[in-house]
Amino acid sequence: MEWIYPGMVVFLCLLAAFDLYVGVSNDAVNFMNSAIGSRAARFRTVALVAAVGIFCGAIMSNGMMEIARNGIFDPSDFNFHEVMIIFLAVMVTDVLLLDVFNSLGLPTSTTVSMVFNLLGSALALALVNMVNGGHYFTEYINGGKALSVILAIFVSVGIALVVGTVAQYIARIIFSFNYKKNLTWKIGLFGGFAITCILYFMLYKGMKDLSFMTPELMDSIKSNILFILGGCFLFFTLLSQLLHALKVNVFKVIVLTGTFSLAMAFSGNDLVNFIGVPLAGLSAYQDFVANGTDPNTYLMSALNEPASTPFVYLLGAGVVMVLSITFSKKAHTVMKTEVDLARQSEGDEMFGSSKVARSIVRWSRSLGNTTSSIVPGRIRRAIDTRFQKPLEPDPSGASFDLVRASVNLVVASLLIALGTSLKLPLSTTYVTFMVAMGSSLADRAWSRESAVFRITGVLTVIGGWFVTAAVAFTACFVVALVMYFGGNVAIFVIVIVAIVFLIYNQFKDVAAKKVVGESEGDRLFYDMLMLRDAEAVTPMLKRHLSLAVSDEIKSFADILDKLSQGLTAYELRTLRRANNDLRNTKEHLKSLMRRETICLRRTPVVDAVRLSTPFNLVHNYLRQIYYGLQRISSAGFEHVDNDFTPIDPKQGARYAKIMDELTTAMRAIAQNLETDNFLANEPYVIRCSELRNELTDFRHEIEQNVKDTSLNLNTTALLLHTLQESEQLAREVRQLIKNSRRFLQA
Repeated sequence: MEWIYPGMVVFLCLLAAFDLYVGVSNDAVNFMNSAIGSRAARFRTVALVAAVGIFCGAIMSNGMMEIARNGIFDPSDFNFHEVMIIFLAVMVTDVLLLDVFNSLGLPTSTTVSMVFNLLGSALALALVNMVNGGHYFTEYINGGKALSVILAIFVSVGIALVVGTVAQYIARIIFSFNYKKNLTWKIGLFGGFAITCILYFMLYKGMKDLSFMTPELMDSIKSNILFILGGCFLFFTLLSQLLHALKVNVFKVIVLTGTFSLAMAFSGNDLVNFIGVPLAGLSAYQDFVANGTDPNTYLMSALNEPASTPFVYLLGAGVVMVLSITFSKKAHTVMKTEVDLARQSEGDEMFGSSKVARSIVRWSRSLGNTTSSIVPGRIRRAIDTRFQKPLEPDPSGASFDLVRASVNLVVASLLIALGTSLKLPLSTTYVTFMVAMGSSLADRAWSRESAVFRITGVLTVIGGWFVTAAVAFTACFVVALVMYFGGNVAIFVIVIVAIVFLIYNQFKDVAAKKVVGESEGDRLFYDMLMLRDAEAVTPMLKRHLSLAVSDEIKSFADILDKLSQGLTAYELRTLRRANNDLRNTKEHLKSLMRRETICLRRTPVVDAVRLSTPFNLVHNYLRQIYYGLQRISSAGFEHVDNDFTPIDPKQGARYAKIMDELTTAMRAIAQNLETDNFLANEPYVIRCSELRNELTDFRHEIEQNVKDTSLNLNTTALLLHTLQESEQLAREVRQLIKNSRRFLQA
């Protein structure tokens, strides 16, 4: 027995634990976001409810892992060595892929990831066998399963978006945003209907594969389903009415019940996505040890036999999954993506604008105007009153209210249950995400100012699902071939690379979280969104702008340093880094302007009018400094990239000295703003004027000598352009400081 196979089994088991951790971090978005976004309870309470659901689903699962063992490929056509390579390639690729998606904060489907990983690695080895005289490769692969998963993407996205939109539209008309009033009879019926739907989901999706759910019991439930659901509806309607009379928030009960049911269904049914492949590898190894002699000839027909997972593995999986949603910071990152896309209020948008999104917005607005013209004015006005949002923000800081959270969970549960009972290939990830997007669309959460950004975000997430399938298939195909032809050395190297990547990614994310956690500006922004006292917003906005301008000036100083060095030292790489920094700065300036404009609207009217002019001038000069740096960068990069004649060393040294003094002044200015000592910037306003005069004198000297035939025209033109733009930069920095002081003193 070669040492490599026990090592592969051990590594598969380690990857199983890590896959559970990163996989649940991504899938937690499916069952926790509605409760988190609506603040139905504290995070600890929501996490506890989800954890209990996950644990119950995991330990009561019957553990059937057929999809990993023989659902995608026929193991009887592969030998033990090939099967172990298939499984190892799948786990390495799956863990790395999910970890990357978690780091990006994008929800994806763990089912799609696993299926296409299996498909890619199995196809790679099938092609090898075919070349070596085996069957045609299609006989090794179960293509129907992969096709059903692809179909699930299209079916789930369309159905969930439409149904989520319609359901939320009806719910909002019934309850309005002022839903806490006039619930006397509505809440009982809604509570009975909602909890009955959730229980129906649990019967068909969450509990159908649990160990105690025998075929006889399932048949009995199916034959009496109408009677069971009718009784549940009557019971929970009365119970909801009673709870409301006792001052219990029934909406919170619905949300927490739905969270539990989705978590239970997730762990009971999707457990195969995380531990199915490692356990299949363990079964293959145990079968080979008991019956095989040569790993290159012993066929794995044993994997075609049904096998149940031992309870200890299910228990361990449940523990890891619970730890994941409790401690994983990446789970919070993925949750934030969906919550931000669905939030009711304005705020910082995570995604930019795209051409497709802009086209969709224009088309939708045109369709909406046409529809409005058809609907009678009286009906339109009556409907509009139901969608009037409260003037004051929710003091709890919820991104959306409990009505929408309840609809999200009920509709998602009902669609998944119906899809399962009708054998339609609906994906839990796709359904829950698209229902949330549909309900936010119906709730008019996507305003004219935010719609294009939200749609871009939704398209990005949907595109990520397709990328998951393509990348999983391609990467696993390549990894399996490298392992097969590279032998033990390649396997060892790939395993080490995977371990190093995962460790590095964890440390990088921890460092990033610390930086984000120390951002006073972010905390101020979200605090201002939650404040109900308009008077308190003004001083916080001044502090936010002071910090923001400080950060931007530091960034501009760093970029100017790189440009000066790149031009005078003729370093293309330094100029390229400056270009990259400028691209990031452009998006950051847009985001900053949106943020602070939202906060300015929340100040008292008198303050908003008084602050408006210096506020806009500050942001105008920030943009002008950016454009000036961009013009310097563009001309300098083109000159150096074309390998034109460098700037004269003496002239370059003179220019670099002036720029060094300007960047030093800019950093001192930024430091004073950060510490609220803006009055200390007066000497630097004078210094900026002096530096501008020095640049003007320098430019005039060159202009006087421009007829000198010994001078290179391209280089002279570049230097003149750079000096003129630098003069303007010095002026704009001075004006930025003066208007920042006006804003802070207003």
